[in-house]
Amino acid sequence: MLQPLIRGVLAPTAKLVYRPDVQGLENVPLDGPVILAPNHRSAIDTAVIALVAPRPVRFLGKAEYFTGTGLKGRFVASFLSALGYLPVERGNAMAGLAALKAAREVLEAGETFAIYPEGTRSLDGRLYRGHTGVGTLALETRATVVPVALHGTEKLLPVGKKIPRPAKVSVRFGEPLDFSRYDGLGSSPAIRRAVTDEIMYAIMELSGQEYVDSYHKRPQADAA
Repeated sequence: MLQPLIRGVLAPTAKLVYRPDVQGLENVPLDGPVILAPNHRSAIDTAVIALVAPRPVRFLGKAEYFTGTGLKGRFVASFLSALGYLPVERGNAMAGLAALKAAREVLEAGETFAIYPEGTRSLDGRLYRGHTGVGTLALETRATVVPVALHGTEKLLPVGKKIPRPAKVSVRFGEPLDFSRYDGLGSSPAIRRAVTDEIMYAIMELSGQEYVDSYHKRPQADAA
């Protein structure tokens, strides 16, 4: 019930109020499995992508977001589900496998799934090395990968704030990436790394961020 409200009312209202600069929507295929691979600047990135993308997008979200009790808890769970979140546990190897399984199911159903290759928000504005989960998904599902560059969301919702502020935000959807040349090679760690690095290079080209060839450490209180 909430999804039509979000896409029909909330999305246009948010665009009218915050006026994001959105480019490259034509690069997102309107059917078939698609992986959106954005840089990660703020906890509000997921909402921004969900509101500006030309088709519904699914994301992974902390399972505890969906376990609240009472009317408020049920509303939050329903709202997040309508926004595209999938509840998953985090913090161990089994949770990582469950997250990949959930993502595969979305893509195998021909839907759109968004994953932050860096794994966590960048707190210094630089772009960090991507985890190979995005490469694994691309190879296993043969989904089209669309790199995405977000600018200004860290000012829209700074760390520690709960209410968005006026800020200039831009979202750029890059040229689709096709990895069909690697069909049948998805079990190779070297190929998964090569695919992931190609995706990160595309994000870097779009965003103009300085690239750091090491993983970003997850903040203790990271909620994204």
